[in-house]
Amino acid sequence: MAVRNVLMLGNPILRQKSKKIHRFDASLPKLVADMFETMHAYNGIGLAAPQIGQLIRVFVIECDDENEQHHKIAMVNPEIVKAEGEQRGVDGCLSIPGYYGVNVRRAAHVVVKGQDVRGKPLRVSAEGLFAWALQHEIDHLDGILYLDRLDRPENLREVHPSDPIEEAGAVN
Repeated sequence: MAVRNVLMLGNPILRQKSKKIHRFDASLPKLVADMFETMHAYNGIGLAAPQIGQLIRVFVIECDDENEQHHKIAMVNPEIVKAEGEQRGVDGCLSIPGYYGVNVRRAAHVVVKGQDVRGKPLRVSAEGLFAWALQHEIDHLDGILYLDRLDRPENLREVHPSDPIEEAGAVN
């Protein structure tokens, strides 16, 4: 396993659409292990392959939700098949350090289908923070950043050391 460099805002790879994975070989579990290690090293709860320079449709998430339920998943070729309701909140990104967005809108409940690292079908139903993280990571695979979801420019805030952790927004 290895910690990879996370690409920062301005790198054109972050704005490109990732390609679907068709070959499930031994390199994919190794990449996913590196992604989890990188995500932990950067103190994130999610990481998409484009953030480490890989334009393929894979992400990892590890978080505890509001109900103290632990979620850990690596998903390949994810697709939102159902989105319901609305939640507003704080969003942050490992590729945009020092800033966070407030009043960002996302679906409150999503159903996502995809595959695991061996190509086996996966289907996940999620609410709250886990649903938020799934949507954030899928956005990365489509070249979308949370900045694109801000209603107003003043909803982008700079992180200050005095900010409470929930205000600092460390979704990804």
